[in-house]
Amino acid sequence: MAGRQGQARASDGTRLWWHASGAGSPAVALTDGIACAGFIWKHLEPALARSWRVIRWNYRGHGRSDPPRDASRVEVEDHARDLLAVLDAAGERRAVLAGHSMGVQVVLEAHRQAPQRVAGLLLVCGSPGHLLDTFHDSSLLSHAFPYLRALVEAFPEAARWVFRRLVPTELAYQLGSRLETNHRLVRREDLFPYLDEVSAMDPTLFVRMLEAASRHDAEPHLPEVDVPALVVAGEADTWTPYWLSQRMAAAIRGAELLVLRGGSHVGPLEHPELLALRVESFLRRRVSAGPERPRRPRSRPRRTRRRA
Repeated sequence: MAGRQGQARASDGTRLWWHASGAGSPAVALTDGIACAGFIWKHLEPALARSWRVIRWNYRGHGRSDPPRDASRVEVEDHARDLLAVLDAAGERRAVLAGHSMGVQVVLEAHRQAPQRVAGLLLVCGSPGHLLDTFHDSSLLSHAFPYLRALVEAFPEAARWVFRRLVPTELAYQLGSRLETNHRLVRREDLFPYLDEVSAMDPTLFVRMLEAASRHDAEPHLPEVDVPALVVAGEADTWTPYWLSQRMAAAIRGAELLVLRGGSHVGPLEHPELLALRVESFLRRRVSAGPERPRRPRSRPRRTRRRA
């Protein structure tokens, strides 16, 4: 996609890649999940760029960004500070922050750190924290993860071989598309880039980031969110189950909840037209018209359920 790209400097000197397209205010900053470098925004980014400036960036150690200069700086708090540094480099004082998966934690943390920089929140298929505790509605992964992390850190070269040789394969695609997505809705050309992004990542960085995200929890901050928020949930999401989004929307004053019928964790790829229309409507109604205080709390969040 045509546009402008540049590099931001994190506080430890790590160079962070970013790309901007479109024009319009406020800008929308797109933040990925762990091990992702933009695949999830394939359809939403160009749709929004018709009316707004859209900024997409890569985490440290992801995509075109450099590995972290300080290997310990991989906490969610560090990624939130990186996001604010990207906004500075892109010349944006204030923006709508959109996050997918772990990116939900990052944008919520960015709001906690600098609420004056946030014009709105778009929270897509994510959890406010402790994401390993609810994977497939079970705590099994949280109990097994310390052993998996120890194995990766003990044998980093073997883990790197697995990532590079076995992840971007037809078998991995078939398993992933059948078990973790709605294969009737997602397209091969949309999902396969995710496998390429995962395979290119340093496995040691992956497990350290995942462990940090599993400790982080933004849920206590949700009642403090004072900007318009749209929460998007995949009805059949197994990574961050639907009820997490429902609870998150209920905790944020005036939040709207969009449920993607039959959608999985990659709902933005399964319902691209519906999501784009709903996000555009949200931005025009709740954000573009100027500062808006959230409405008074309601007993239940407003839900939008539509058939795609």
